[in-house]
Amino acid sequence: MAKNKHLTLEERRTLADRLKEKESFKSIGNELGKDCTTIAKEVKNHITISQVGCTGKVYNNCKHRFHCDESRLCDDCTYPRMINRCRSCNKCNSICEKYAPDPCPKLDKPPYVCNGCSKKHNQCTLQKHLYIPKTAQKEYELSLHESRTGIGITEDEVKQLNALFSPLLRQKQSIHHICANHHDSVMVSESTIYRLVDYNLFDARNMDMPRKVRYAPRKKKKIFKVDKTCRIGRTYEDYRIYREKHPDLPVTQMDSVEGKKGGESTAYHSLCKSRMYACISPRRK
Repeated sequence: MAKNKHLTLEERRTLADRLKEKESFKSIGNELGKDCTTIAKEVKNHITISQVGCTGKVYNNCKHRFHCDESRLCDDCTYPRMINRCRSCNKCNSICEKYAPDPCPKLDKPPYVCNGCSKKHNQCTLQKHLYIPKTAQKEYELSLHESRTGIGITEDEVKQLNALFSPLLRQKQSIHHICANHHDSVMVSESTIYRLVDYNLFDARNMDMPRKVRYAPRKKKKIFKVDKTCRIGRTYEDYRIYREKHPDLPVTQMDSVEGKKGGESTAYHSLCKSRMYACISPRRK
């Protein structure tokens, strides 16, 4: 069984399909190679709440919805047919004083969602809990990003470091010098101290470090990665094969030249020139 492996989008789609087929967490875990508790936590942590009705009925999760006699709750009702039947209006739950929520008892036990419920689209007007793979994947990626950003120390530790570093930095001592002389009191690395100063969490600022302001931040080179699958069927050999099969089609050669965007006229020294061959086929009528 694979451990310490996060679920992928494809595995989440499989999970949603099995929930629709009313499979148990145990069987889904065996298929995906995960523990059943992992599957249960995945479903419970990524539930999407949907307040929609069913076919021919609006959303209404009030416990009195079957025998309610309330009418004309709205002074300016926009639904003339529903004047005498407020329980059939989508504003009933928000304006009625007798409203009492009626949670579905099936959501308190596995699978905790309505994906496999047969009444979801035909009869149920209650609040629905759904497991949607794309939404779960986005929530997972967001939590993964948030867990890896910010500072991993407490506020008290920041105050302790501030009391140590700020007075010495204002005395023109370097961070490396302070860390070397107080290595027993510093529980983080030098790069973390630099980030704390950049985030303005210390009383001292970057201006208090003379060498810091002399160096400009490094420019990160943007790497453009091309998906190799876009070249399938578009190579020069494919072009030659296509020409052999269609020798009567005319050929047009086009040269495209593009300079540095936003640069001066001297950017022509770094021009990128590419050739493209295109076969012009007759238009379909």
